[in-house]
Order: sequence, then C-alpha cells, then structure tokens
Amino acid sequence: MTQNLETFKNLLAEISDLSGIASVLSWDKETQMPRGGIETRAVQGATLARIIHQKGTASALKELLTQLEPEFAAQESFEGALVRQVRRDFDRKSKLPTEFVAEFSQARARSSNAWQEARGKNDFKTFLPHLEKMFEMAAKAANHYDSSVHPFDALLFDYDPGLKTEDIRGIFADLRSETVPLVKAIAAKGETVDYSILKRHFDIDKQKAFALEVSQAFGYDLNRGRLDPTAHPFAINFSRDDVRMTTRYDPNYLPMAMFGTFHEAGHAMYEQNTGEHLRRTPLARGCWSTVHESQSRLWENLVGRSRAFWQHWFPKLQTYFPESLHDVDAQMMYKLVNRVQPSLIRVEADEITYNLHIMLRFELELAVFEGNLKVSDLPEAWNAKMQDYLGITPPDDARGVMQDVHWSEALFAYFPTYSLGNILSVQLLETARENLGDLNGMFAAGEYAPLLGWLREHVHQHGKTYLPPDLIARATGKPLTAKPYLAYLENKFSDLYGL
Repeated sequence: MTQNLETFKNLLAEISDLSGIASVLSWDKETQMPRGGIETRAVQGATLARIIHQKGTASALKELLTQLEPEFAAQESFEGALVRQVRRDFDRKSKLPTEFVAEFSQARARSSNAWQEARGKNDFKTFLPHLEKMFEMAAKAANHYDSSVHPFDALLFDYDPGLKTEDIRGIFADLRSETVPLVKAIAAKGETVDYSILKRHFDIDKQKAFALEVSQAFGYDLNRGRLDPTAHPFAINFSRDDVRMTTRYDPNYLPMAMFGTFHEAGHAMYEQNTGEHLRRTPLARGCWSTVHESQSRLWENLVGRSRAFWQHWFPKLQTYFPESLHDVDAQMMYKLVNRVQPSLIRVEADEITYNLHIMLRFELELAVFEGNLKVSDLPEAWNAKMQDYLGITPPDDARGVMQDVHWSEALFAYFPTYSLGNILSVQLLETARENLGDLNGMFAAGEYAPLLGWLREHVHQHGKTYLPPDLIARATGKPLTAKPYLAYLENKFSDLYGL
C-alpha cells in the first residue's frame, strides 16, 4: 500500500507540474504575449489541456484510487483528503471527452483574445460568435456532467460543490430586500463629498508603488510574486512560491488599480499560504470560489476601505500624490472610497450596490441557459437590467455587457461566489476579532500580521483539504450566514451617511 500511495502522489505531482506550465502560458497570454501569437498559444494550450486531461482520467489513476480508497477515503488525514479530492476530480473529468476538453481550451483562448480586442473597439458584433461558442460549450459540458439537473447546477460544482441555483435565488432575495432600502435612504441624503477628487491626475508608476507597498504590508510576499498590467485583473498560482497579481490602471481614476490590487492580494496571499505539505497535489489551492472570494473582498473592503486603514495610510498616499491630494485628509478619503453611488463598472462598485451587479449577471446567465434569452440579445437585456437595478444605462457595450472577462472564458456560474464571498468575509473577520481583540487598533497602526496569521491557521493552510461548508464551520463555528454581513453594511453606512 505504501508503494501505491507513493506512485499515486508522483502521478499527481506530474499533473500539478503540467497544470502549472499551462498557467504560465495563460498568464503570459494575458500580460506579455503579442496579439499575433494567439493562434499558436491556443493550440499550445489545447495540447496541454489534452495531456492533463488524459493523465487525470487515466486507467492507472483509477486503479490506484480503487486500491487506496478502502484504507484512506474515510480518514481525517492528509492522505484521506487527497484521495477524496482526486476521486471528485476523477469522476468529474471522466465525464468529459478528451477531445472536447482540448477543443474547449482552444476556443477559450480565442474567445479571450477576441474579447480584449472587441472591448477596446466597443464592437460586440465581432465578439458575439465567440461568446455564443462559450455558452454552447458550457452547455455541452453541463450535459456531460449531469443531464438530469439544471445546467447551472452542473456548472456550479466547479466553484462551490453542493451549492444549488435555488440556494442562490434565496440568498439574493434576502440581500435585495435588505440592501435596496439602505441604498434608497443613502440616495435621499445626497452627496456628502466631492468625488471628482479621485478623478484628478495620479501617476501610474506611483499608483503601482503605493499599491505594492500596501500589499506587502498586508503580507503579500513579493519575493514569490509580481504585479503586472492586464485588461481585467486576476491572480494566478503556479505554485505557492510563484503567485502573481495583475491589475489595470487609469491615470485619472485612483481607486481602480488601488482596490483592484488589494483585491488580488487577498487571493494571492491565500495561495502563498497554503500548507507546504500540500505542494504538487490537487489540495494545494484555495478552497473553491466562495472562500477564495471572501479573502479578496476581506482585504479589499473590510481592511482597505476601513476608517482605521486610512488613518494609517493616508499620510503615505499623500506623499505619493501631494498635488492631487493637497486639500484632502484621512476622514475625507475614508468617505470618498466608501461613497455609495450606482455605477457602470462592477469592480468599481461600492459595497452595497456591488451585489446588484452580481444578481444581474446571475439572472442573465440563467436566462440564456434556460433558453429564455438569446446570446445576441444580451446587450439589450444587460442595459435593461442595469436601468432596473441601478437606475443607469451603459453608454456603450464596452462599459456594459463586455466589461468582465469571465464570459469570454466560459466562467459561467462563477459570479454568485463574489456575493457569497462578501457574506463570508464579514463572518470570518468577526470571528477573528473575537479571537484577536482590537483589529481596528491594529489596522490604525498598520499591523496586519495577527489577522493574516489567524487566516493562515484557520483558512489558508488547509487549501482544498475541506469542502467549503466544512471549512467555514471549522473556522467560524457556524454555517455560512448573511446576518453579520447585513449588520456590517447597516452599521458602517448608517454611520457614514448619518442615517
């Protein structure tokens, strides 16, 4: 049995190495590769996807699983968690034909490239065939996985196993009923600060320097990472020792790169702090999307938009931009970065209206998969929902239906995890506060090591050892609940707006 376990781990390590290589090519495609290289890169990616899929569904791996499961499958150990995760992966991947996986990979690469070009030109028509292909391929994948369930449920498994479409509908109904009255009450108060301050000139190199300084203070290890520009921010993990971030800059809008980088730093620190013993295994990743998004939203919002954060960091920011911020103080900055105002762009949305952006995308994806909406009609449907939910209509498709990269890469069923991550972020922070004491005092002093250490112990080090409900219960002592999140929004914004 010892020899079988060793052979098993070696095979998984080889698959992990190949996946890391594929990730490097993907990162390069989004940051460094000349646009002319897309066809070659698409073929390279497809070749790797085919090899990885073949190894991950090979009869040799199936035989090893069959031999190891009787001893390890029920164990609360690293080996037990590894066997259970490989079984989940194997059963799921085996449902997809290898050539379908290669075709899907190649189509994704072309679609992502087409999205970047179409978004830059505000040309939805040229992107449309690629987007139709993504929905088509995702629907086929869902059918391969389980034709007896809602296609959205079949796709959700990749992001949060066990989560169902009806669960999301219920959660979103609760969020909507609680947050919409708060938005209306804030709107009745009117503007309290001059938001144009954040649209002054801010040198891009200095934006990067400040964002990296803060990210390193949070705990992002730049010796095991880097920051590069891209069309849509993301973090990517080649190993726990090479976790890279990307962001995008606007010289006349400070929050974009700053909070985008804080967000990706949350993802990246999670990956850098997975357990060393998980290296080169399927467990050496963050625990699915809801938990992962809780980390990015925690550092971006609960820390980065807190009053205590700006008490410490505003003087430093002012040294980077003395002319643009000469008439601003820490309290004003706190109000500026927490302004509640319906906006066109999801990643720039405030904490309250952000969830409305997620609901919009969730409902449009469902409509397409349920056959109630044509892909070609998405721009019109998008604009109608933006007007209905946020009271604004995008002036063009680049700032409307094409603003996110997700659909170009067939990441359907992913968006709800952003809102679930918001909910979990507060639940985790409140539990950490119970354990650590005065977190606000620590943030005001620029001290983040205690919080990161708590997260490393209770969340990060476990990687994918546990399923999301189990990890959440272990970390917080209770199942996922929206009550702390809703109370946080009510308390914070009632104070900010004098409600």
